[in-house]
This record gives sequence, structure tokens and C-alpha cells, in this order.
Amino acid sequence: MMGFLRHAARAAASRPAAILRQFHCAYHRSKERLISAREDQEVSFGLNWAIAARGVVVKDKVFHNLEISELQKAGTTYTERLSGIPLHVRGNVSSGVPDVSRAQFAKLLKLVTFHLSSTSSLYVQDGAVGSSAECDAKVRVISDSPSAVMVLSNILWKIPDRAISHDTCPLTIYSASSISSNVKNVLGSGTQYANGFAAADIERSSLILCGKAFADSTVVKDALTALTAPILSARGGVPVPGWLLSFGDSIVMLFAPVEIIRSYSETRNALLSEDCGVVIASKGSTVLFPTKASREPQLFSKPTAVFIVSSDSTDAISSISKLSPGQAAYHFLAGYQDGKFVPAYCRGPTPIEPHALASSLFSHEANVPMLPLQLKEDGTPAFLINAKHCGKYIDGKEFIKLIELALADNLPDIKTADIKVGELKGKYRSFVCGKFGKYLPEEFSF
Repeated sequence: MMGFLRHAARAAASRPAAILRQFHCAYHRSKERLISAREDQEVSFGLNWAIAARGVVVKDKVFHNLEISELQKAGTTYTERLSGIPLHVRGNVSSGVPDVSRAQFAKLLKLVTFHLSSTSSLYVQDGAVGSSAECDAKVRVISDSPSAVMVLSNILWKIPDRAISHDTCPLTIYSASSISSNVKNVLGSGTQYANGFAAADIERSSLILCGKAFADSTVVKDALTALTAPILSARGGVPVPGWLLSFGDSIVMLFAPVEIIRSYSETRNALLSEDCGVVIASKGSTVLFPTKASREPQLFSKPTAVFIVSSDSTDAISSISKLSPGQAAYHFLAGYQDGKFVPAYCRGPTPIEPHALASSLFSHEANVPMLPLQLKEDGTPAFLINAKHCGKYIDGKEFIKLIELALADNLPDIKTADIKVGELKGKYRSFVCGKFGKYLPEEFSF
């Protein structure tokens, strides 16, 4: 018995020494150059322990927060942008996105972390989703490829080197670009999985990117939007699928299909981010992703007006009209686009029910613990724009003119045919009440 205890004691004592020897192989970035971890053990030890807490053990070297020039020296190669990478999400409430079970994600995570732990060089990059530290979600990327880190770092806002170590709930991206084919087949097979796949678990705040999935920016941003929603909400923000425009001295928010937003050069030039995704917080508003020239964090003012953009070829919807809070919530929830409905204008995965989001933004009767009331409390005016006239889309100049009229409180007096309005109201009622009827507050109306 004593011999067994002595053997156990020696084994336990050897582990810290082995770990320390392992940590001495680590590297991190200073402002000017890569330096050995022996010269700054405190930083490298903390980094390695933090990575180990995410299931990845550093085998040889780890490079932390490299600049673009350093990533290029590390062997970054040009990566062609991809689209159509399969995305599976656990915790999603919207339709159209495949699920991943708890067991499947756990198996994937085990395989991917084992692969990363077997890699001689790891690349770790920190950033954030959300353009201001007032309300953002910190993100850590752990990858086997400098090319993947280069692409993913451009999706994230810059943060100070040690900011993530002080964050209570950072999100982790595991990117395994050279993963074996048996891992790729965990969620499915076929040609759509040939370049890899993405899997997200909202409860774990984790995203797995296998193969070349990192090169599909749309999938990565959709996954990050869903993963960060609970974090941003817990920090007092309301994440919404909208767009912020700089309009003179004002910031306005649009809820509209991406096709309409990007078809008008006049709106594209005014966008604060080319990507959908806004967070409304008590101190201001932020955009989720940095698609303009600068990746430096920035807090914007709250929107002075909200514009909900629908498309109706029958002209039952006026070119522009002012909405009460209940009407704004109703039209936002419907997301009407010429015969089709896109609830809350959300096309990607999300953990937030559309009716809960509509209530939080516009309604007196919101009772959603994770989503504070925002626009209603601020008295922000809301307007409905019909992007079509006589069956055709209006042009960008006309669209901007309608916004100007609303901001100047100079709306035209437009009459619509009662019969057409009645028919459209029926369509709205059939869809909205059929899908959300038991959740709708009384004030929600056409």
C-alpha cells in the first residue's frame, strides 16, 4: 500500500514539471516581435492554462494575437471565399437551419480539440463581436492555420491583448482546417460537406469550423450572431437583425431584406456596417461586424428613427407611413415581402423567439427577462416603407427621399384602396395569428 502511495505521489509531482516544460515552448506576441515564453512566463502560462480550459493542450508552440504581417510570415496563403458551407446549430429556434444534438457536438468537440492538441503550432487570436466594449461579446479563435486566423480576425473587432482574460463568458471558435475525413462525416456526407462544415452550440458558446468552413464568411457571421445573442442580452443590449445608417447628423435603423439594402448605392454608402446586425444598449448602439475600413471599436448614438421596409406590389401599403408602437411590432414581426413572410426579418439561426424580440423593441407589454425594453422607452418613432410602387421596386433616390420626409416630419397624405388593404390585412392576420397567436399582445395591429 505504501509503495502505491509513493508511486502516486511521484506521478503527481511530475505532472506540473512536465506542464511547465511544455509551457516553455510557447510563444506570444509583443508589440514588436515574437519572444520566448521564458522571457514572459506570466503571460504564456496564463494563455496556455486558458487554452487548456477550452480542451486544447499546447504541444509545442502557440502564437497569440499576431498582426497581419506576422501572420503572412507564418505562412498565410490566399484562401478563396466560399459559400454554401453546411451550418448546424444547437439551440436555434428559427426554421431552415439543421440541428446538432448535444451528443454529436460533444463528439465533434472531442475530436477537434484532440486534433488541435496534436498540432505543433497553434494560432490564437482574440477579438469581439460588437463595435464597443460597452456591450460586446469577446471571442477567442484557436486554430491550426494562420490562414484561418487571418480570415477570422477580419470578421472581429480589435480588443486589447488581455481583455478576454477579464471577460466572464468569452466565446470560443475552434478552427481545424486539416481535420480528417472521418470527422467531416460526423454530421453528414455528400458533396456539400466536401469543403467542411460549421457546428455551433449556443449553450456552450462554442463554434467548430472544420475544413475550409472559415472561408465562408456568411456562415461564420450567421453562427456568431446566434452565439452572441444571449451574451449581449445578458449585458443589457438587444441584438436585432437590422442595419445602421449615418444620415446627416442622425443615426437611423432599417429592418429590410439584404437584397434591398445592397441594391441601393445610396444606402450602401451610408451603412455603418455592410453586414446585418445591430445591438441597442442603454448608452448607445453598436454594429456586430467591422466591414468598413477600420476595425477599431466605436460606440454609436441610439437610432433617432426606425424604418421597417416591406414590399407590396398591390400598393395596399402606402409608400411611407408612421406607425404606433403596436403597429411597428406587428409589421416587424410579420416581415412581409410581397406574399412571403420573414418573421422579425431574421433569415439566420437565432436563440430568440421573433415575438419576444418584437415585444422587447416596441411593446408596452414585453415580458422577456433576457431582453430589456429599448426603442419604446426612448420614444423612438417608427415608419413603414413600401419598397415597391406599381409592382416595381423604387430606386435608391426615391428610397432616401422617403427617409428624409419622415425625419423632417413631412409625410405625404396618401390614400390606399380599402379593398386592397382589407385583403392584405387578412393575409397578415392569417400568418401572424396562426404562427404567434397565443403570444401576441393586444396592441399588436396592422
